[in-house]
Amino acid sequence: MKGLLVDDDTLYLEALRRALTRRGIDCEVAPDAPTALEVAARIAPDFALVDLKLADASGLTLIEPLRAIRADMRILLVTGYASIATAVEAIKRGADDYLPKPVSADTLLRILHNTDPAPGAVGEADDGPSVESATMIPLHRLEWEHIQQALAETGGNISATARLLGMHRRSLQRKLAKRPGPERRPLSE
Repeated sequence: MKGLLVDDDTLYLEALRRALTRRGIDCEVAPDAPTALEVAARIAPDFALVDLKLADASGLTLIEPLRAIRADMRILLVTGYASIATAVEAIKRGADDYLPKPVSADTLLRILHNTDPAPGAVGEADDGPSVESATMIPLHRLEWEHIQQALAETGGNISATARLLGMHRRSLQRKLAKRPGPERRPLSE
């Protein structure tokens, strides 16, 4: 299976590409819309994961040209700014799925392979953790990525980033000193 990952957040993009590659999915990345269309025309991917908010463009504008390149391509729109209005617009334009960002590699693979368990399926314990919660990205990883995004928006200025995040500068420096480790696999695997 070949995939195209389109996002202007290079840290998230590379982390997801590496995670998918480890799971046997061949992925190409693109930081913007023009590059995404060039790559898609070259490799004709089976799926495209497109961020809604690209630097100077909207991921919504990529849906139609990607569909023209390959009609059966699965197009999944992801966003950290989910709203009903953009979800409806994405589906109207032809997106197959609309997901909140960040999406873990395991969740993405389940969606691509249509293996999400039905509620109340046989073998699903009511009191145990759900499949979705077992593959969610840990809170410390989300916090780290959010801080990195704020740093990028402020050009690496620690004081401006701390103000943007509503925290004390020293607290931000302590959080930056604690880089999160790799994600742990659920015990059931």
